[in-house]
Amino acid sequence: MARLSVEDTSQDQVWLLHVDGSSTTQGSDAGIVITSPQGEDLEFAIKFDFKTSNNEAEYEALVIGMRMAHVAGARHLLAYSDSKLIVKQVEGIYEAKEESMIQSPTNKGVKNQFQPFPDYPNTKGGKHQS
Repeated sequence: MARLSVEDTSQDQVWLLHVDGSSTTQGSDAGIVITSPQGEDLEFAIKFDFKTSNNEAEYEALVIGMRMAHVAGARHLLAYSDSKLIVKQVEGIYEAKEESMIQSPTNKGVKNQFQPFPDYPNTKGGKHQS
């Protein structure tokens, strides 16, 4: 699992975000779990009403999860995704190559999603150990 860190060093203030997007011939969806610093989980399942690739579904899940975490009160966020590609794209290490990802409104405005998190772009890749 790749990790995207938008955090400061005070662990008592860090919120966790776990996302997983999926696309099949039946449709696209996402699972989002936001964990508060007190350990309370907010769980969401989202069904997309538009076609996506697996990467696009994962990307949408990440951005939606970040928005939801911010609304819930998060200012320091540690996000996990099982898509290393998406994490590296968000970190700016990889560039989107699929035309649908390049043209995606989500991709074009993704940097705006990080503005509520003051320590971005303090990002790291890695495996999540649970």
